Amino acid sequence: MNGPQTPVSQEQSRPTPPSTPRPVNTVLGLSQAEATRRLAEHGRNEIQREQTRSPWAVLLEQFRSPMIALLLGAGGVSALLGEYADALAIGAIVVVNALIGFLQEFKAEQALVALRSMTAPRARVMRDGYAVQLPSAEVVPGDVLLLEAGDVVAADAHLLEAHALATNEAALTGESAPVDKAARAVAADAPLAQRSDTVFLGTAVTRGTGLAEVRATGMRTELGKIAHLLASTSDTETPLEQRLAKVTRTLLLACLAVVVLVAALGLWRGQGWMTVLLSAISLAVAAVPEGLPAVVTIALALGVRRMAARHALVRRLQAVETLGSTTVVCTDKTGTLTTGTMEVREVWGTHSHAILFASAACCEASLGPDGKEGTGDPTELALLRAALARGIRREEIERERPRVMVRPFDSETKRMSVLRADGALYVKGALEVLLPRCRADTNTVSASRAARELAGRGLRVLAVAQGNGPEEENLELLGLVGMADPPRPEAVEAVAAARAAGVRTVMITGDSLETAQAIGRELGILQPGEDAAERIHARVTAEDKLRIVRSWKERGEVVAMTGDGVNDAPALREAHIGIAMGRTGTEVTREAADLVLTDDNFATIITAIHEGRAIYENIRKTLVYLLVGNVGELTLMLAASLVGLPMPLVPLQLLWINLVTDSLPALALVMDPARSELLARPPRRPDEPMLGPAQWRYILMVGTLEALLVLGVFIWADPAHDVDRARALAFSTLVFAELLRAFAARSATRIFWEVGPLTNRLLLGIVIFSVGLQVVLYELPAARGLFGLGALHPRELGLAFALGLLPVTLLEMTKLVRRVARG
Repeated sequence: MNGPQTPVSQEQSRPTPPSTPRPVNTVLGLSQAEATRRLAEHGRNEIQREQTRSPWAVLLEQFRSPMIALLLGAGGVSALLGEYADALAIGAIVVVNALIGFLQEFKAEQALVALRSMTAPRARVMRDGYAVQLPSAEVVPGDVLLLEAGDVVAADAHLLEAHALATNEAALTGESAPVDKAARAVAADAPLAQRSDTVFLGTAVTRGTGLAEVRATGMRTELGKIAHLLASTSDTETPLEQRLAKVTRTLLLACLAVVVLVAALGLWRGQGWMTVLLSAISLAVAAVPEGLPAVVTIALALGVRRMAARHALVRRLQAVETLGSTTVVCTDKTGTLTTGTMEVREVWGTHSHAILFASAACCEASLGPDGKEGTGDPTELALLRAALARGIRREEIERERPRVMVRPFDSETKRMSVLRADGALYVKGALEVLLPRCRADTNTVSASRAARELAGRGLRVLAVAQGNGPEEENLELLGLVGMADPPRPEAVEAVAAARAAGVRTVMITGDSLETAQAIGRELGILQPGEDAAERIHARVTAEDKLRIVRSWKERGEVVAMTGDGVNDAPALREAHIGIAMGRTGTEVTREAADLVLTDDNFATIITAIHEGRAIYENIRKTLVYLLVGNVGELTLMLAASLVGLPMPLVPLQLLWINLVTDSLPALALVMDPARSELLARPPRRPDEPMLGPAQWRYILMVGTLEALLVLGVFIWADPAHDVDRARALAFSTLVFAELLRAFAARSATRIFWEVGPLTNRLLLGIVIFSVGLQVVLYELPAARGLFGLGALHPRELGLAFALGLLPVTLLEMTKLVRRVARG
């Protein structure tokens, strides 16, 4: 008889908690006194976490924008000049914007705290000759860990004993299949995935039992070394932040130049300092789109809410838009592109029912009541699920043909056998081990060729045989079972959608190259004629992942990186956007990420890319809409100053326009529904500015048109005779022009009724509400006094509304003319 025999009735001793201690084995372990001394010397067995941002840090971060700094400056000067209404209005803008951003980001921080609290690992160790259970943070070097299936390893430890022991090291290496362990030394410089004599912190025991002496704890473990790599990475500024920063710098420079010019002209004309400062504030207010920070924040916050409904938790608001700029997605395989569970993909042999029956009869694992979840080795669970699909139940086999003898799987023998009460012996294991023990027939001749073919398709091959009596000799080879971690069905569609959207999908995994390429071809990541070395990376380490991400970034790509293991965390931090798995992801990975997928699904990433592109489109058209108004106001104020006219608008009137009649429609514009064709386009070039030459020409042309219209109205109203009335008429004309222009802003090519007025009912309601609000201002004496408005007759308000229709009418007619010209 070959290999150790284990009577079915005998079970491994299970360590007991300290309340009922009893000796286990001959290994005494450390004394409690020595353990206490070593804990003080080496510190607690914990991976250092990133410092969670305090509420104050999250709040202060909302004030980093140069535009916010400019607004605070304008508000401060207004207060010094006694323009308290202006100062309060500007302060309200800044506070509202900061609160919106703070609430969204602080909410994400709290959600991560909740995710972190879901795990409270404990460990079983030998202390003073007894098995005790204690928090894993109290494990010290020299402790002896007791391991069995279902345990999470509490530290890096060298094996003293191993009985059919296997661990899942996916969190550390990315390898999806369990790794067999043995208590025999391997080379100290062996790759991590080949250190079969060591178990590692954070990995899970999938089968067997063992004893292991702790060699490293905390940050000295392999997981700790990977966590150290996080220090060499840095948060990357998002494309949206970069583009908005460029627009802000342009606005600041333009504002500064105009303010200096007007101030110089005022002083040259002999105007007093107070008048010059008031003019400067007016120009600053006119030049800066005060509502832009709030509009961008709200647009991203809405994206956060929509993403949460689609199983994605956003840690940073800008991360939503960054996905819309993504050109390369580097993704882990196990659990993201695949289901994360082994599955029988193919059965080779004459009688597949007999093969699956023998597989179920030679198992230690057990399925749960639902037939899906269970306990035991993932490979055996896959066999039991395949057998159950054919109506074969292990519990019925156990009841009808009880086990008499079991030879457990061992990494040396590479096989397992079970003798049943009817004399039948069922054996499963590696084909090269079983073939010499099988009778030569047609199956055995062609089995090697079939095994090579299955392995070439990335399948893990298991041979199944049957015999009579306890001896593992003269067996009949029943066939082969090919298993793999199958692709998620929705991931195939998602990869195709990414390809159609011009986004490269790059698989990075710790699995073998054959398995990775087979899955890559099945998913559509790797297609005929494509360079496999660029699309598929196998057997990678944490350093390799970091190098791959940096390589894509150096080529000018916008990179998203997904992962669940600690070995993914440095690359997640280095990428433009890091995406962690919420279900299977480690704590270090979640803390390094910008986005956490609560369903661990690659398809969610493609949904986020669509969402990000829609948000970018809406932000850009909203920015154009706002800047047209600001350029119009600035041109109006500058032109009036150059020709020596009184200021057509005072600062509070400009703030009213920018906040009420500009920002409210802008809020509706950023909520425009996402168009389905966005994913059919290639991604934006990483160097593409937020506003290109076409957008700036449009802004200058339409802004100048509005300025000339309002300046003409102001001059016609005779400011020399009644400046308040002239300002009131110019004020209303500009308000109505900008409100109505919002309908044309929804599309650069389609007429507003083609876009569909009712597809954005919020915009329609806001425009109607704002027009009514503007009319009410003239009916309230207190409001007229606050804004410095003269009384207007209803006919004059009607004239202002009619004149306000001119810009939007001209814009819509231009779209029609261009369409006709293009044929």
